[in-house]
Amino acid sequence: MTDKPPQIGKISAEFFRSVIFPNLGADSQKVLVGPRHGVDVGIVEIAEGTVMALTADPIFVVPEYGWERAAWFAVHILASDAATSGLPLAFAAFDLNLPVSITDPELKLLWTSLSNECKALGISVVTGHTARYEGCNYPMVGGAMVGAVGASAKYVTPAMAEVEDQVILTKGTGIEATALLGVTFPELLQEAVGEATARQAAALFSQMTVVQDCRTAAAIGVRNRGVTAMHDATECGVYGALVELATASEVGLRIDREAIPVPESVSRVCGHFGMNPYHAISEGSLVVTCKPYRAQALLAALGGVSIQAAIIGEVTAKERGMVLVEGGAERELRHPGVDPFWAVFGELLAHHRKQ
Repeated sequence: MTDKPPQIGKISAEFFRSVIFPNLGADSQKVLVGPRHGVDVGIVEIAEGTVMALTADPIFVVPEYGWERAAWFAVHILASDAATSGLPLAFAAFDLNLPVSITDPELKLLWTSLSNECKALGISVVTGHTARYEGCNYPMVGGAMVGAVGASAKYVTPAMAEVEDQVILTKGTGIEATALLGVTFPELLQEAVGEATARQAAALFSQMTVVQDCRTAAAIGVRNRGVTAMHDATECGVYGALVELATASEVGLRIDREAIPVPESVSRVCGHFGMNPYHAISEGSLVVTCKPYRAQALLAALGGVSIQAAIIGEVTAKERGMVLVEGGAERELRHPGVDPFWAVFGELLAHHRKQ
């Protein structure tokens, strides 16, 4: 580790390996999958043959979205990670550390909206903490955990991809980065990229979830029956998710960059703000590895629920490395390290709130 200024967003893989991973509290044989960089969930045995997948994330609330829409997104950030386990969503705990400025009517609408979305997804809220504190501010207003429960033979993690699996991506790149800018700064986007593109960017908001993607994928079968790993492309986008999955599974990748979908609105918005769409946060984009003989069935299933998906590469042996193919040329596929979205979003949000 060095004394250089901390980066915005998730800690580095190096910091995780050297500080977090060696210090995980008490050992337990009930922990089947513990914390690993790039793995969305932990897996705990709760009874013979039954496991719970657990995930934790910030509660991300932007009042400018409207409380109901903000609550929908806050729940789906959490639910999406838990859903990548392939298990049914079950439980949640919320710790709301709110700014003192939130009024009781606003808090009532926020909480009832959180509850309503949990109910729609089959999630029961079992405990939590709700308070106002000095020093707390949007969008990060606490944290939460979501658990999914199911049979021990039915879960997958990003550490379970295998050589010769096909790599499939849903929706495309930069979904979240584009959508959040679209709904938070609609007038600015209209001036920058035109009314039609700004409208398309905002419309991506409803795609910022992989719950249905995961449920659809798991339904065709898991492990040797079909899907071997799922990982949503959050911070550091599609490239980050691909590298994290390959690293966790100790495999290589051969990815065709030209096969990766980039929606036109994403290309235009990311281009205007200087964000690489392959590096930008993309909640809603799911990376799936799947047995070759089930890949077409998975594409058909996703298409049947109107989720765009494409085969973008294959899993290879670790010694072959992570390869990105573009125009017939090969280069190393690397983790972006820093997501470009946070700096852009923070600067624009600060400017917006001063006006």
